[in-house]
Amino acid sequence: MLRDTGLRARRRALFEQFWMVAGAHFLALLSPGPDFFLIAQAALAQGWRRASGICLGVALANGLFIALALGGFSALRPGNAWFNLLQWSGCLYLAWLGSRLLRSTGAPLPLPQKGLHSPQATTGWFTGLRMGLASGLLNPKNALFYASLFSLLAGTEKEIQVFYGAWMFFAVLGWDLVVAIAMGHPSVVLRFSRHMAAIERTTGGVLILLAVGVAAAALPRPG
Repeated sequence: MLRDTGLRARRRALFEQFWMVAGAHFLALLSPGPDFFLIAQAALAQGWRRASGICLGVALANGLFIALALGGFSALRPGNAWFNLLQWSGCLYLAWLGSRLLRSTGAPLPLPQKGLHSPQATTGWFTGLRMGLASGLLNPKNALFYASLFSLLAGTEKEIQVFYGAWMFFAVLGWDLVVAIAMGHPSVVLRFSRHMAAIERTTGGVLILLAVGVAAAALPRPG
């Protein structure tokens, strides 16, 4: 009887812990960042199938940070030289990407086409995969978030931590695909078609502001 009571209490504690972890992770996903704007812009411009490459790249970058956090990779801790290098690399990438979008001329938006399998489309998908991977890896917030979250789970069994990590990976991929599909829907494309230049330039401005924010956080504090 005591053993059954202990098992039920343990299961209840794990259930509550899971929803705490999953909830915190989902709230982080809801906060728009450079990955969100990159996916949204690509889905509007090319359709969700082309943007799915970016989605997978972002998810793989998150998966790498999750694996490093699971392994206790101390180089991702704030204040470490490697983490500072990651922050400044992220600043440069965001500024470069934002400056490109600021120079956008707002080309007309093509409607997503079904059954498109040309070599150009294949190349575009893998280019998006690399862009998503770079965007995710060069976002220091991803590294900090996972390092901080898994540090709170240090006393949890490794198998359960691995389950949490797998859940987070598929949550990132699923959410990004939802964003891409919503933004790549023909009705949404038609609605935003007349304002594509403003959308891309606004996205570029947001990315540059994010780069400035990351740079400000990376500067050493006085005293």
